[in-house]
Amino acid sequence: MSEKKVWSREKRYQPYEEWGAEHLASLKQKIDASTWRLGYHIQPATGLLNDPNGFSFFNDQWHVFYQSYPMGPVHGIKSWYHMTSDNLVDWNEEGTKVFPDSLYDSHGVYSGTALPISDQLFLAYTGNVRDDDWIRHSYQLGAWMDQSGSIKKIEQPLIAAPPAGYTSEFRDPQVFRYKSGYLMTIGAQDETEKGKILTYQSSDLLSWQCIGELGFTDRDMGFMIECPNLLLTDEFALLIFCPQGLDSDVCNYQNIYPNMYVIGDSYQSESNCLTNPSSLKNLDEGFDVYATQAFKAPDERLLSISWIGLPEIEYPTDQEEWAHCLSIVKELIVKDKKLYQRPVEEMKQLRLDEGILFDNSKDSYRETATNHYELALSFNSLATGTLTLYADKEQKQGLTIHFDSQRGKMTIDRSHAGVLFGEDYGVVRSFSIEQKPLKLQIFVDSSVVELFINDGEKVATMRVFPEKGHAGFHLTCDGDYQGQFWQLRKTNQ
Repeated sequence: MSEKKVWSREKRYQPYEEWGAEHLASLKQKIDASTWRLGYHIQPATGLLNDPNGFSFFNDQWHVFYQSYPMGPVHGIKSWYHMTSDNLVDWNEEGTKVFPDSLYDSHGVYSGTALPISDQLFLAYTGNVRDDDWIRHSYQLGAWMDQSGSIKKIEQPLIAAPPAGYTSEFRDPQVFRYKSGYLMTIGAQDETEKGKILTYQSSDLLSWQCIGELGFTDRDMGFMIECPNLLLTDEFALLIFCPQGLDSDVCNYQNIYPNMYVIGDSYQSESNCLTNPSSLKNLDEGFDVYATQAFKAPDERLLSISWIGLPEIEYPTDQEEWAHCLSIVKELIVKDKKLYQRPVEEMKQLRLDEGILFDNSKDSYRETATNHYELALSFNSLATGTLTLYADKEQKQGLTIHFDSQRGKMTIDRSHAGVLFGEDYGVVRSFSIEQKPLKLQIFVDSSVVELFINDGEKVATMRVFPEKGHAGFHLTCDGDYQGQFWQLRKTNQ
C-alpha cells in the first residue's frame, strides 16, 4: 500500500517541532538509496516539493523558494524552502525560511512571489487557515527578507478576505511593479464555482484595492485558476496560469490540470484586460509541468521555472519518501505572438566536455555513462523517426519520442519506460509540430526529461522512472541528421 494512503489529517498537520530528528534521519537514509535522485534539478532533501515561489534576483543572487512538506511525500502543512544561486544552475540550500507559525498561516504557507525593494526582498504569499469545522480561510500575507536571509512577517494581512462574490479558493498572489505603483494578480473562484483571476493595485505594497477580474478570454475557465503570472513588456503581455476543471474542448489537454498561456498585444489598466488576446495554448506538451512561475530579470530576460509534478497524482518516489522537483530555468521569448521557451544560456556550464559529434547512422544505439546528459539533434530535411531514451541494449524498453515532421506530428510514449504511474491520464502524448526540418534539444537527468523542439517552439517535460542499467539512447530515422552529446556534471552532491 502506498504511503500516501495511510497519512491521517492529524499527521499531515502535526507541527514540525513535534516530529523529532530521528524521523527525518530515517527518511534521509531511505532517500539516499534511491536510483532516481536527480543530478542537476532542484529536489527536496526529504518529503514533498511542489510550487516554485519567490523566483527573483536580489542582493546579487538568484532566489527561488518552493512549497515544502519535509516530513513525507504528501501534501501536509506547507512551508517555504529557500534556494540561492549565482548562475541559475548551481543552487545552494538555505533551509526553511517561511514557517506556518502565525495566526494567518497556521495550516500552511501557500504560494506567492517576491519583489526586491531597496535592500529587502518583499514576499507575498497565501496563508492557509482551517477552523474547527475544517473550513478553509485564505489570507494574502506579506513578509520582508533582509540581506542576511532573515524573514520578518508583516503582522496584518495584505488582503484579509476575498471580495464579495468569491469563495475562499483565493490564492497565489503575484506582485510586480506597474507604472508608479504595484499590481497583484490572484487566482480565484467565484460563487458560481468558476475560475477567475482577480487584479489588485497598491501604491505602498500594504494597502490593496481590488480592480476586478482580469479580462483575457470569454471562455469558461473551469472551477478554479491557480498560479497566475502576468508578464508585461512594451511589445506584449504574457499571461501564464493553471486552470482547474477546464473543458478540453476549450483547449485540448490530458493532464489532470494543465499549465496554459495567453499572449495579448498589451495590458490596459483602465479596462483591466489583455488587448487582442490569443487563444489558450498549452505551456508544456508533456506529462508533468504545473505551477510555472516567471518574472522579468534585471537583464530584461523573462525567466521561468516550473514544478515538475501534478496535484493528486502518486509518483513512484513516494515509496522512497520524496516527491517531485523543479524544472531547469527557461528563458521566455515572444516573436510574432508565438511563445518560445529555451534553456537559459547558463545551462552550458554543466557540460563536462566539448561534446561528441555523430551523424547519419540510420539505426543507432549509444550507451551513456550516466543518465545526466544533454543531447542535440538537427535533421537536414523533413524526417520521420523514433528516439528512445533510457533504452536497454535489447531495445525493448525506454521512453519513445516518435517524430514525423512531414505530417507535423510528435508522439511521446512512456508505457515501456520503467515504473508506470498516472495511468488514469494516459501514458501517451501526441501534439503537432511545424512541418519543417526538425531540431531537438534534450536534457536527461535520472528520472526527468525536458525536451525542447525547434528552438523552444514547443516543450515537453516528463518524469520517467527507468529500471537500473537503462542508460542509453537509440535513434532510427529516414533522413540525414547531425547530433551532439554532452555528459553533464551533477550539481546535487
